[in-house]
Amino acid sequence: MEKYIINGGKKLSGEIAVAGAKNMALKVFPAAILCSEPCLLKNVPEIEDVQRLIELMTDLGAKITHNTKGEYLVSAKGINKTQLKPDLVKNLRASIMLAGPILARFGEVTLAHPGGCMIGQRPIDLFIEGFQKMGALMEENGETYTLRTKKLKGADIILPRVSVTVTENLMMAATLAEGVTTIKNAAMEPEIVALAEFLNQQGAKIKGVGTPDIIIEGVKELRGGEATIIPDRIECGTFIIMGLMTKSQLKITDCEPRHIENLLYSLDKAGAKLEVGKDYIITHPSNLKGVDIVTHEYPGFPTDLQAPFTVLMTQANGLSLIHETIFPGRLFYTDILNQLGANIIMCDPHRVVVMGPTKLYAKKLTSPDLRAGMALILAAMVAEGTSSIENIYQINRGYENIVTKLQQIGADIKQISE
Repeated sequence: MEKYIINGGKKLSGEIAVAGAKNMALKVFPAAILCSEPCLLKNVPEIEDVQRLIELMTDLGAKITHNTKGEYLVSAKGINKTQLKPDLVKNLRASIMLAGPILARFGEVTLAHPGGCMIGQRPIDLFIEGFQKMGALMEENGETYTLRTKKLKGADIILPRVSVTVTENLMMAATLAEGVTTIKNAAMEPEIVALAEFLNQQGAKIKGVGTPDIIIEGVKELRGGEATIIPDRIECGTFIIMGLMTKSQLKITDCEPRHIENLLYSLDKAGAKLEVGKDYIITHPSNLKGVDIVTHEYPGFPTDLQAPFTVLMTQANGLSLIHETIFPGRLFYTDILNQLGANIIMCDPHRVVVMGPTKLYAKKLTSPDLRAGMALILAAMVAEGTSSIENIYQINRGYENIVTKLQQIGADIKQISE
């Protein structure tokens, strides 16, 4: 069993680089299935989720060559089956992203219910409804779904709730559909904009991306090409919070500050001293006060930064209300923070009140999910004593080489096997 051992209370210094965005990489690999020629993907984060996706696509017959760190050549030419391997699907939520491209390219796809982090139920009804609107027929057989179509047709699709993965999936499928597809109430995340730009370079006709109304005119085929994964805004935000929590002067490099403006607004309100450059941010020791946040779809406060921000508020002066509106059950990790010495009251499954500052004390911990797991690392870094964190696979799913990165800036952390 692998686990992290962390000695808290260390000041950090130096520079830490932000990796490529997990939430773009996991969509660009499937997008390559739409292309008739190979695609070169650069700045890909070397994380567990990417490796699981590569396994899944290789099982289908795709050829994926790892040229060098962060660079992959993806060819979909050899794909010879449309059923996603169930045991691989159940370990990877992003496996659902293969549905749209495979259905659009081959007219059929079979998959089990996708896995990944167990945050709420994360239903796939909106995916199914969207594909059905575009002319696909669905057959349910136990825990698997098969979608079939002779040819996807353009459709007007209104999403009842904003969803990043549904927007991306339907957008990808629509690139090869016959006619025009409109997606209303679409998500607007930077990763969606970057994905659309990649598809347009390969010959797709997508307009309105980055707004709630996306219009896709179907084309007969997409060429091969090249994509560079944009910086991971969640990792960037986590590193900023880490610098502030440890009262360190830390330079976060290779980032895109424009993509985390809502976080920067909240930190400014809390009294954080930050120097924001074009592609870097420097944290300075700051006397923070509690501020309220409400998570929301982009450009609102990111749900994936809610847990790190909550840990930061345990070290701020005064009260803060954390309101999670995206995923039910995503605040349950706060009970673990209370075991470390935090003073957090759960009002209901969507809201907690944090009273700070409180001293945190080391403990034996288990990571509940990807983002809360990273938040526990932050908590352990300011806690008094030596903490251990188990179930670290969840954390490695989304953060590249995190132990080495943190060691290089002065954190006392190591990964051990038992």
